[in-house]
Amino acid sequence: MSKQASITVGGEIFAPETNGMVKINIGRLPTGTLIDMPVYVFNGKRKGPVLLIQAGLHGDEINGVEILRRMIYEKRFQISGGTVLVVPTVNVYGFIHFSRDMPDGKDINRSFPGSKNGSLASRVARSVNKELLPLAQMAVDLHTGGAQRHNYPQIRYTEADPQSMALAEAFGAPFYFASTLIPRSFRKTAYAKNIATIVFEGGESMRFDEKVIQFGMAGIERVMYAYGLKTEGTPAEQKSVALTERKWLRAPMAGMFLPHFTNGAFVKKDAVVGLVTDTNSKRIKKIRAPFDGYLICLNHQAVVNQGDALFHLGKPH
Repeated sequence: MSKQASITVGGEIFAPETNGMVKINIGRLPTGTLIDMPVYVFNGKRKGPVLLIQAGLHGDEINGVEILRRMIYEKRFQISGGTVLVVPTVNVYGFIHFSRDMPDGKDINRSFPGSKNGSLASRVARSVNKELLPLAQMAVDLHTGGAQRHNYPQIRYTEADPQSMALAEAFGAPFYFASTLIPRSFRKTAYAKNIATIVFEGGESMRFDEKVIQFGMAGIERVMYAYGLKTEGTPAEQKSVALTERKWLRAPMAGMFLPHFTNGAFVKKDAVVGLVTDTNSKRIKKIRAPFDGYLICLNHQAVVNQGDALFHLGKPH
C-alpha cells in the first residue's frame, strides 16, 4: 500500500494521518482588522487524490457553509486515503454582512484568477488560486440560488471535461447537466489548470434548507467514496437525471406570481405551471411549459416584474 504524501497548506505541513486547520490571510479592513480564510486539512493514510471543497464564495449562500460545518462537526472527513481541503466560508466579509459580494461590491466568482494588488475580491480569488488550486486534482464548489430563486439540488459540470462529468455522476444529485464556463469564475480557472470541478446548487440565499443540506452531505460522501478517500458512501436515493436542454420561463407581465407546481416536479409540455395576475384580476397571464421536463428552479418572489425569471425547466436525456 502506497502512503499518502505530506501536504503543505498555508505554510504548515500536514503528515499522513493528520488533520488540522490553517488560516490564510486575505487582507485588512480600513480599521486594520485582519481578514483570514480558514482552511481545514484532512490528510489520509493511503495514497489518493486531493479534493478541494469550498462554500460561501458568495457570502449570502449559506447552505454550503452549513453543509461543511456539519460535516466537520460530525467528523465525516475522517478519511482513509488521499487529502481533503475544506473551506467553509471563502467570502468571510460577505457572510457576516449578508451579502453576495465583497465590500467593494465585486463578485469573487467573477474575479479569478485574481491579483495581488487588485480589489479585495480579486485578492481573495488570488489566495484560492495560488494557495489551494495547485494542490487539488478535483474540486466541489457549493452554491445556492440568488435573489429569492430556489434551486432544486443539482450539479453543474464542464462539457469539455469528461472528468468533471464523472465527478458529477459520482455526486449523485437529483439532476446534473453541462453548464457554460463563466469568464473569470472559479470553475473556469480550475478547468484551465486541468482540475475536474463541479458546482452543487441547492436552495436559496440566506435560507437554510434541510433537504438540500442532506443532499449536499451525502453527495460529498459519495464523491469521497468513489475516489477512494473513504471506504463507505451513502447510496443515492434515486438515479441522478441528466438534463440536455434548459430554458428559463419568464414573467409575461408585472404582477403577482402564483406557481402551480413545487420545485423538482415533472411537468408535461403545455402544462400551466403558474400564472401572473394583477391585484384586481383584470389581467391574468398563464405560464406554460414549452416541453416535458423537470422544474429545477423556482422563484419565491411573490410580486414580479415583466421578464423576471420564474422557473428553470430542464429536459431529461
